[in-house]
Amino acid sequence: MKTLITGGAGFIGSNLIKYLIERTNYKVINIDNLTYAGNPNSLDPVKKNKRYTFEQIDITNKELLSEVFHTEQPDSLLHLAAESHVDRSIQNPEHFVKTNIYGTYNLLEVTREYLKSFPIKCKDFKFIHISTDEVYGDLEIEEKPFTEESPYFPSSPYSASKASSDHLVRAWHRTYNLPTIITNCSNNYGPFQFPEKLIPLTIDKALEGRKIPVYGDGKQIRDWLYVKDHIRALMEVLKRGIVGETYNIGGNCQISNIEVIKMILDLIEEFLLKNEKKGNLYKLIEFVEDRPGHDLRYAIDISKIKRELQWEPKETINTGLRKTVEWYLSNKDWTQIIKNKFKNKK
Repeated sequence: MKTLITGGAGFIGSNLIKYLIERTNYKVINIDNLTYAGNPNSLDPVKKNKRYTFEQIDITNKELLSEVFHTEQPDSLLHLAAESHVDRSIQNPEHFVKTNIYGTYNLLEVTREYLKSFPIKCKDFKFIHISTDEVYGDLEIEEKPFTEESPYFPSSPYSASKASSDHLVRAWHRTYNLPTIITNCSNNYGPFQFPEKLIPLTIDKALEGRKIPVYGDGKQIRDWLYVKDHIRALMEVLKRGIVGETYNIGGNCQISNIEVIKMILDLIEEFLLKNEKKGNLYKLIEFVEDRPGHDLRYAIDISKIKRELQWEPKETINTGLRKTVEWYLSNKDWTQIIKNKFKNKK
């Protein structure tokens, strides 16, 4: 079997590709434009494997996408390529509209044309679109978690662009019978995440002794999903997911941003200070003005994927954060390389 993955040099994509190459017999074609958050070094363990192919392509380039599809003839597609940082979407929404909406449209059309040219592939092909729980908007504290039936109320340009791409995917399934599946996941964390997201950013700033900015009072609640649990879920969707369905993927963990930050600082001190006096890193926390349209709470109901695909997360926030902090402490060079790359692209 051969699968095509977009955004494979990114955080979730690189973890997924390594899983596929190291634990399955899949052949993998990785399409990535290598923007600031894409780091090919994350794929060093598999890049020489004969079952791995890399193509540096922007998904807004329909011609090049079509060429890869017709040359490689994949049996499935996992679409992860996206601009994903909310703050950046507020500052410059155009990139998010181009990549997340127009890029997804291109992939849908290229896939449709490909399946017309190779009808034998239609029977088992799956176009899996990886999206976010942010499309649902936010919840009040007393409200029940989002389900796959929850209405869309995106708050930021990022979540609006992802909601738009979800709607396109559903429309192409209904109108053209394209074999699509949508997954909406909660906040991912773990190894190889670009240090602009909350958890790796906190680790990076703490290690450098710099202030850690916290929006508002830091009491915004998120559901946290360890990336390797997410990869296991995507594998179940790839193998047994039903075309036309949507699956919510979450970590069964609701915790405030400020609690996560304090847990990280406690772990750093535990790993680095051993028996020395602890608690000093809290002084790095700096509360700053809240960002526009900041969602209060995300919570995601995973009953459907648990019931239908027998998946549930293995890691708790305690075990997952411990593994994550330990990885970043042991891989400071990786963080520095990607930070230097980002500076050079600015």
